Amino acid sequence: MLRLFRFTNGLIREIPVTDEPLEAQVRAADWIDCCEASEEEKAILEKLLLTDVPEQDEVDEIEASARCFVDQAGIHVHSLFLTQTEGRHTTVSVACILQPERLITIRDDEIADFRLMRMRARRGQLESHHPSEALVTVFEQKIENHADNLEHIHEQLDKVSYLVLEDEEAELEEAISQLAKLEDSNGRIRLCLMDSQRDISFLIRHLRSHPELRETCREIARDIETLMSHSAFLFEKINFLMGSTQGFINIEQNQIIKTFSIAAVVFLPPTLIASIYGMNFDYMPELEWLLGYPGALALMVGSGFAPYWYFKRKGWL
Repeated sequence: MLRLFRFTNGLIREIPVTDEPLEAQVRAADWIDCCEASEEEKAILEKLLLTDVPEQDEVDEIEASARCFVDQAGIHVHSLFLTQTEGRHTTVSVACILQPERLITIRDDEIADFRLMRMRARRGQLESHHPSEALVTVFEQKIENHADNLEHIHEQLDKVSYLVLEDEEAELEEAISQLAKLEDSNGRIRLCLMDSQRDISFLIRHLRSHPELRETCREIARDIETLMSHSAFLFEKINFLMGSTQGFINIEQNQIIKTFSIAAVVFLPPTLIASIYGMNFDYMPELEWLLGYPGALALMVGSGFAPYWYFKRKGWL
């Protein structure tokens, strides 16, 4: 699907795709956002790029030379964006191709950042006078979204912190599951921030004709540094809560083992006495005693109570 935008009076406006020839509409657009392109749409884009449309495996390459480069098609920036699938964060690489007359973004998945930008464009809240500014705006929106996600993770960590450290009836196994998801999300956000840091540095070097955009990129870079520090803090808090949770689980397990150990010690003397008098020797004087049976029972009760009283006095129970 292709979504087309024009820069009108300093604002980004989405233009609807009509029944007119698609190629003419695409050539008239200032920003072309391509999501899961059809073969016809790829053919049109290849005419604009003068080369093949990059495949997803090419966009996903991690080498710096494969993610940020310049060729005859324009300035290429392949950047990681955050998205959600079944309640979990994942990353998607987007190919951004900047040409003098247009911006082209190519991706295979729907991304929240682009949905939000379309909504803001419909409301007239998205400023841009040329494709370079639109590309920088995409990165501004991306970093804002990362900041919101980090704030959300911090809020979730506060809830898990109460669950682990204050709620005496909490299910600690559930807390570990939540912490694992938050750690994964935080890690993916940090990966996107690191990737964005490299992309912004590349744009600063290649937007020499737009000093105002270079300054905006430097502000974005400073925001990224701040968010990286916040992400590191969240990692430390997650690790602390994970360690605390595992410690509390170990304490609970030790209490259970302690209970069984004490029970075994308490019942060991009565068991020993019962075993002695359960032996079948011919000569056992106690078998002839009138009070032998109640005496054995009393001895068993006393020998079981004595270790219990001792443990209780020592504070082990």
